[in-house]
Amino acid sequence: MSTAATGSALKFARQAMLRCRAFSWIKMKTGILAVGCQMHHRGSLFEPLQLPCGLILKNRLAKSAMSDSLGDGTGHPTAEQTRLYQRWAAGGVAVSIIGEVQLTAGYAENPGNLVLNDASDLDRFRELARHGGENGTRLWVQLGHAGALAYAPTSEPKGPSALDLPGLRCAEITLDEMRQLPAAFARTAWLAQQAGFAGVQIHAAHGFLLSQFLSPLFNRRSDEYGGAIANRMRPLLEAIDATRAAVGPDFPIAVKLNSSDQLEGGFDSADALNVVAALDRSSIDLIDISGGTYFPGAKSASDGTGRGPYFLEFAKRARAATTKPLMLTGGFKTRAQAEEAVASGAVDIVGLARALVLEPSLPDLWKADQKPEPIFPRFADAPEGGITAWYTMRLTEIGADRETPVVGELGQAIRDYETRNKSRTQVWLRHFAND
Repeated sequence: MSTAATGSALKFARQAMLRCRAFSWIKMKTGILAVGCQMHHRGSLFEPLQLPCGLILKNRLAKSAMSDSLGDGTGHPTAEQTRLYQRWAAGGVAVSIIGEVQLTAGYAENPGNLVLNDASDLDRFRELARHGGENGTRLWVQLGHAGALAYAPTSEPKGPSALDLPGLRCAEITLDEMRQLPAAFARTAWLAQQAGFAGVQIHAAHGFLLSQFLSPLFNRRSDEYGGAIANRMRPLLEAIDATRAAVGPDFPIAVKLNSSDQLEGGFDSADALNVVAALDRSSIDLIDISGGTYFPGAKSASDGTGRGPYFLEFAKRARAATTKPLMLTGGFKTRAQAEEAVASGAVDIVGLARALVLEPSLPDLWKADQKPEPIFPRFADAPEGGITAWYTMRLTEIGADRETPVVGELGQAIRDYETRNKSRTQVWLRHFAND
């Protein structure tokens, strides 16, 4: 894309955003709350939702991004992965988000990740986009960069600052690399658009690169990307601006944001509300609220035993800070919980992850008043990452159309997961040897 074209696209996007803000201001002054360029009101799970960019979602249920680890080791989709997303589309979700699609092979979080850049075979991604976008489902790509959490056997991890901690070592990403980063997000988003995907989500949660920059615990820089929260959010805002300029005003851009890292001295809810306020002034179409981090030793929110949505109270506070549509991911286990969150007006979309691993057709079953609560397996004394491994291997079964109601043994799932990672690591290293 030429410099002139980029500048023109960015100008157009900013003009559209200003029109949208003006519309929202007028509506609020007349006593009606607006979300983006749309009317916001308390809704139901099966009402459509229009995003600020104009895209209409058929209901309020989304398949949240998960690292399915079903890539072939060369960064490309497999038949099982395509079938997995086809299954979710057939099950009735409005949005399905492919987790951890990497900008580059250098900072993947798993050797089963997809990599979408100029070296990719776009036709193989088009096949995934076509089948995962059936039945009116909007298939989005999550734009990922693991940073300090990059998978060490295939990477040389780099984060905002150099770290030498138990289980975590990384170099500091350079200022020149930081200045190239927005263009990398933009290029992968543009390629996703060309391949037929219906939107993108910029990943700024769970301890990956943009989340690392937001955290004062891991970002100790003294340049324009460190210090105050206004500086720490700069990489995220730069990625948004470059991505919007690349894809134009009508293509959805979402952001996944932590409510907090749940680590002492890390990114907290006060910082998160400041970021939400900044995102409200940006051109994005949706904020997906989550929390927690995958830094070694940290407790994963998704492995918790609570029965309610994990971050609902923060979402209520975020609602007061933005008119953007809000999605909430984490802890939804029943239809009643999802209905209440949307009906209350706290959020616009409910993000489901593990519930859809247990039952890929859950949205349609809920709509038909069937199966209000999936049965979640319980694992005693699970090692760190063990439950994630079990769910990941369950995704493999769904993609092969061979899942059963029987809860498989946790130890076997962990062994299968580790064996597959080792195999794909070798494929990855051979394929990307010259990158």
